[in-house]
Amino acid sequence: MPSIPDHLAPNLDVLFVGFNPSLKSGETGHHYANPHNRFWKILHQSGLTPRLYRAEEDGELLKLGYGFTNIVARPTQSAAEITKEEYRAGRRELKQKIETVRPRVVCFVGKGVYTEYSGRRNVAWGLQETPVVPGVQEFVAPSSSGLVRMKLDEIVAIYAGLARLIKPTN
Repeated sequence: MPSIPDHLAPNLDVLFVGFNPSLKSGETGHHYANPHNRFWKILHQSGLTPRLYRAEEDGELLKLGYGFTNIVARPTQSAAEITKEEYRAGRRELKQKIETVRPRVVCFVGKGVYTEYSGRRNVAWGLQETPVVPGVQEFVAPSSSGLVRMKLDEIVAIYAGLARLIKPTN
């Protein structure tokens, strides 16, 4: 199954980074396409998007300053199928993408994604103190997968912190 295209542009407000595409995303060519994934609902309810978007509209979010990529490009049924070699290569490629496009914030969609990228453990939700790429803020948010046991309201509250970070009220 082919990987899905990244949506990248220079100077994004937020670059969202997932583990890897689901099989449904691989089939459709769009990020967060699994119907059980709550990503689009979370973005809207947290105030990051003005309306509820669909996975098929993922490229449209570039107009809002949001991009998408994954630490591993290969679609799988679960992140448990990702190999150590894929993570090793993905870490290097992801760092290079971040250094190239220089987003204001990189939002890691899941603590596991961030720990694989940064090599750090015991990570808290939200803004991280010391970024891997200097000058690019790193924000860790819960995975939007339907398998995550956190309540939706708790997840939305963490993403609302990201919305406040990039859209501060005057």
